[in-house]
Amino acid sequence: MFTRRLTEDQRQQWERDGYFVLPDALTSQEIASLTQALDQLYQRHVVGNPEADAAKGMDRRNVMEDDDAFVELMDHPGILGVVVDLLGPYIQLSMSEAVIRLPDPEFKGYIHTDGGQALQHIRLSDTSWPLQLKIQYFLTDVLEPNGGNFTLVPGSHRQAFPEEGLPDGPESPGTVQLSVKAGDAAIFTHSIWHGPARNLSGKARKTLIYCYSQQCFRPFDYERPSPELLARCTPRQRRLLGDLGADWRPGAYFYSPADQVEVLTGAAPPAES
Repeated sequence: MFTRRLTEDQRQQWERDGYFVLPDALTSQEIASLTQALDQLYQRHVVGNPEADAAKGMDRRNVMEDDDAFVELMDHPGILGVVVDLLGPYIQLSMSEAVIRLPDPEFKGYIHTDGGQALQHIRLSDTSWPLQLKIQYFLTDVLEPNGGNFTLVPGSHRQAFPEEGLPDGPESPGTVQLSVKAGDAAIFTHSIWHGPARNLSGKARKTLIYCYSQQCFRPFDYERPSPELLARCTPRQRRLLGDLGADWRPGAYFYSPADQVEVLTGAAPPAES
């Protein structure tokens, strides 16, 4: 079912640094398919939109509704096993985002944490399941600094984010600009300090960002999936989008259906003691 699982080295880096990089998470064929879908979004919603500024690139949310290529990435067999090993099986996909960052000498980048005011103040112990994590898939090479690199502060997930932010953003002491190639993926926790660096490369940086969270959270960029999207999904994908397989009832997203583990992983749930 899953072609990749979390390694001990990755778990140790996750606990120590708050992130790790999965090299070659996507095949060349998957990169080509996802890039084509992302470029079509840009043409349709930015270039073809008289109210949009094509020079500012694109940041489009809830792309699951837009193209089946993005749906297939939701439970990629080489990724979801790692997600389940970190988060546990009682999870949902809470966000899907397509980003194109164009070269822009005026943009200085920024550093932040995820989850708004509440999660900004929540940091978990090593023995706890995370509340949420994000995966950033890189569809273009970002090998040199200041190419729109994903930038973070390793180990910062254990520290309170400064109320005043980081005045120097991605240029602040302790920041690291990741050097990645197309097909790599960075997995990171909500509380790590992170953000984009400036892009002086002369090339667009293209990425997809998927967020997974515990099932008891609200989704980030949609209220509920459309019936059209659910009709295109497998049972596991529908479950990841919040389809519980039965009518809603009080507490439904806090106490998952009895078949949750089986639907998500293909394995039978553990017997009750």
